[in-house]
Amino acid sequence: MSEARTSNQVRFLLDGTVERVEPRDPTQTLLEWLREDRARTGSKEGCAEGDCGACTVLVGELGPEDKLVWRAVNSCILFMPMLDGKALMTVESLSQHPVQRDMAALHGSQCGFCTPGIVMSLYGRSIGAAGTEDADPADVLAGNLCRCTGYGPILEAARRNPPAPREDTELVKQLKGLRRKTPFTLEQQGRRWFAPRTADELAKLLVVHPDARIVAGATDVGLWVTKQHRVLNDVIYVGGVADLLKCEESATGLTIGAAVRYNDARAALARLHPDLGELVRRIGAVQVRNAGTIGGNIANGSPIGDMPPALIALGAELTLRYGEHRRHMKLEEFFIAYGKQDRRPGEFVESLFVPRPKAEQTIRIVKLSKRFDSDITAVLGAFALTMKGDKVTEARIAFGGMAGTPKRAAVAEAALRGKIWSAETVEAAAQALAQDFSPMTDQRGSSDYRLAAAGNLLRRFWHESEGKGGTVLELEAIDA
Repeated sequence: MSEARTSNQVRFLLDGTVERVEPRDPTQTLLEWLREDRARTGSKEGCAEGDCGACTVLVGELGPEDKLVWRAVNSCILFMPMLDGKALMTVESLSQHPVQRDMAALHGSQCGFCTPGIVMSLYGRSIGAAGTEDADPADVLAGNLCRCTGYGPILEAARRNPPAPREDTELVKQLKGLRRKTPFTLEQQGRRWFAPRTADELAKLLVVHPDARIVAGATDVGLWVTKQHRVLNDVIYVGGVADLLKCEESATGLTIGAAVRYNDARAALARLHPDLGELVRRIGAVQVRNAGTIGGNIANGSPIGDMPPALIALGAELTLRYGEHRRHMKLEEFFIAYGKQDRRPGEFVESLFVPRPKAEQTIRIVKLSKRFDSDITAVLGAFALTMKGDKVTEARIAFGGMAGTPKRAAVAEAALRGKIWSAETVEAAAQALAQDFSPMTDQRGSSDYRLAAAGNLLRRFWHESEGKGGTVLELEAIDA
């Protein structure tokens, strides 16, 4: 491990010019710096939690083969040290771009508060930024809320600006020059930020600092700072750990590094099974999927995280690491109770393996939420049945939003296993869900609603397959 050098400066490119910034503390947000320190007030704070998109900016970093990849992200929950070695564009970076002219000509702005963020999302689409490839304009704008226009003229402005690549040769050269030769460490006010480059460096850091907070995309931890005003002392940023950024497909399945972002994994997940690709489309919005990671969502242990129930149903396995030692476990074994996971001090989630579905498996994944876009799950059901003829030989059923953790429905599975795949069998399994779960009541749905919805998802699965198996890819929102 190369010796880390402490630096109080974050180095990045802003409109092609090198910035050397000394943050007030390691968790100062980019939005705070833009507005308060740099007077770039185009980016607005609407929600301070990554939901409204008013603070959207574009961040570019060198990807595989040194290709510059631009991403639309929420600056309100992006910590300044996360910019180190990257490039930044804000709405002030644009100068009468066609997107801006079309927004004005089509009356796509009224009060104007959200307009800069919308412009940056549309500009990102116009240059083929991550998460916008082949995406409908409405999907690209799902993370930008506007109370005034009704979106019609905004969508028309998007359609008038089809994607075309940028010429970034000079920026690539500059970013190569910003690369650090040793791990980056920043210290301010007695608080430290570590940025290892390899999994070995990360493992050694966590042995020495087992209580450090691991941050990848900060889509959750960012809210601890902006909403809960929590002070984070030691932070280890894993977004630059090359070993954790790998997503590798094989004949047996898909191995996903813990720091792989949702948008970067979506295509591979969709090839594994189309329902997984559609599920990723329903997680947050482009800005959130450009920052949030699959490993972070798992390590967080949220009972309403969208990906864990689907991965549990597919038989995913988790690898955890402490120093040079690794543990492997079934994903469902990682979740112990609400807020409690089987991760020891100094241990970190290293990777996830998702086996490739077999031809005899029938798979269905459905998310229920009040809104289709950018909404938290009320109930998520994931079903993976192995069939031999018309008989269920194996059943894996997992739900999110039904318990304190993502959880398998063991009693319902037993009601299906070894039985003929029929309406009567499915009804017995649906009734058995009451033995598996005692859901909570909150603003997203009552306990009775959740239990009824879970049973109906199973019944609907059977109706859609008409008792013969098959997969239907539609995911929808319903009024919970």
